[in-house]
Amino acid sequence: MKFSFELAQPSDDPALRKLLAESPMPGRITVAFEREPNYFMGCSTMGPFWQTIIFRHTPSQEIAGVLCRAVRSHFINGKPQDLGYVGQIRIAEKYRSLWLLHRGLSFFRELHADGRTPTYLGVISAENRISRGILVERRRRNFPSAQEIARIYTLGIILRNPMKALPFDGKIERGSSETLPEIVIFLQEHGTQRQFFPVYSAADFTEGEVVRDFDIRDFIVARRDGQIIGVLGLWDQSGYKQSVVREYDRSLRLVKPFYNLGARLLGAQPLPNQREHIHSAYASFICIANDDANVFAVLLRAVYNLAAERRYAYLMLGLTTTDSLLPLARKYPHIDYHSQLYLGSWENENDGLGQKLDNRIPYIEIATL
Repeated sequence: MKFSFELAQPSDDPALRKLLAESPMPGRITVAFEREPNYFMGCSTMGPFWQTIIFRHTPSQEIAGVLCRAVRSHFINGKPQDLGYVGQIRIAEKYRSLWLLHRGLSFFRELHADGRTPTYLGVISAENRISRGILVERRRRNFPSAQEIARIYTLGIILRNPMKALPFDGKIERGSSETLPEIVIFLQEHGTQRQFFPVYSAADFTEGEVVRDFDIRDFIVARRDGQIIGVLGLWDQSGYKQSVVREYDRSLRLVKPFYNLGARLLGAQPLPNQREHIHSAYASFICIANDDANVFAVLLRAVYNLAAERRYAYLMLGLTTTDSLLPLARKYPHIDYHSQLYLGSWENENDGLGQKLDNRIPYIEIATL
């Protein structure tokens, strides 16, 4: 009983940033997801309501672990509904144990008693076998249920020089304060096509912190006959979230010099060295009327070119493996990253949200994870 569980305070910021920097995610590329210059700046993108739970080692007062809870409105079967998110689970290596996570989730359940939502989304990397084993495959009775809903295919599209715009029988324009109300209405009307699409308001883009650092001029909008038929956005979160390379596996270390040479010849950026940031931005707010493949292709090319002009190395885009738009994105040279989307709840599994979902394709805004 040498640990306490509590909500983080502003004074915990330095220790939280240190924990993230020292808790990289393993894989072919081991990456630390850091939060400089302030941990809490990145929390609001999870939703307007969020809580950060810390596991504190009381003798030393060190933060041994962290777990986040957030609630925001999503479209569920076409209707707005509050839905939770659980993520950002990190436990310092010297304190890692099933018991500590068990206690953390028990405290999470106490917070869950506020009744804000019965159900939570969660995402686990396909390479994170330990978390999947603990939380899904061999979960304890008092852990929330975890029902796999979809598999997410995340692309790190390799950016080179801008490419020729694709032909289009309409108009492509940038977002503006004048057209923002129309863009938001489009997101609200056509976001219903996707399960879990976030419900946005105009205030989210002008007043709040839910889309922190997103510039409405970075909306790329497709119109036909004066009507919006598709929207994509380029969202740079590097001002408060960073992906930092910690290590490459042996195969990548061997191939890295040859990759870098080829990248320079093709106008792409080399792989970052250890301790360097992965210079990337997100393709976000993906909303296409009637899933028109041609409109998506045109908008993706426009966002690609905008990101290339700004000299990002990668354009990050995530879609579920059953999404009809994914094959178009996969045509671009990319590095792929796989994860599973789960619905979790302490309610009766047979009565849970997962049993009530219709056949709409899930959509997860990966920039908010």
